[in-house]
Amino acid sequence: MKKIFANEIFLGTMIAVLSVFTAYASYLGAMSDSEQNKFEILGMQQLNDGNAEYLRANQDITQDYNYFDNWYLNVEERPEIAEYYELNFSEALTAAFESEPDVVWTDAYYEGMYADAIALWDESDTNFETASQWDERGDQLQLVMLIMALGLAFVAWSSLLGAESNMRTLFSVFGTIALIAGIIVFVTMVPTVG
Repeated sequence: MKKIFANEIFLGTMIAVLSVFTAYASYLGAMSDSEQNKFEILGMQQLNDGNAEYLRANQDITQDYNYFDNWYLNVEERPEIAEYYELNFSEALTAAFESEPDVVWTDAYYEGMYADAIALWDESDTNFETASQWDERGDQLQLVMLIMALGLAFVAWSSLLGAESNMRTLFSVFGTIALIAGIIVFVTMVPTVG
C-alpha cells in the first residue's frame, strides 16, 4: 500500500486530478457569484420600482379622493361639474363606484391600486431568495475548493520528498483523503439552484 501512495505516477495523477477539480470548483464558484450578483441587482431594481409604483398609487388615491369629494359636492346642484369629476375617476374607483356607490373605499379598491407595487415587491423577494441560494452554492463551492487545494498542497509536498520517506506516503494519503472529502462535499453539500 505504501508503494502505491509513494508511486510517482500516482502522485502525478493526483496532482492533475486535484488541480482540475480545484479549478472546476473555482470556476463554478465564480459563476455562482455572478448569478448571485445578477439576482441581487434584479431584486433591488424591482424593489425600487415597487416603491416608486407604491408612491404613484398613493398619488392616484389622493387624486381619487379629490375627484370623489368634488363629485360628491356637485352631484346634486351641478351635475355637469360632477360628471367631469366622475369621468376622471381611476379605473379602480370607477369599478368600486359602479359596484357599490355608497362604499367605494373598499379593500378591493386599495388592492387594485397597489397591485402593481405588490407584484414588483413579490418579484423582488423571489429574486433576493434566488440570490441567496446562489450565495449558499458559492459558499459551498469555496469549501470544496479549499479542501481540494489543501489536498493539492499535500500531494505536491509529497512529490518533493524521497520515495522511501514515510512523510511522502502520509502526505499522499492526506491528499487522497482531501480528494475524497472534496468530492463528497461537492456531491452532497453543494446545492443546486433552479
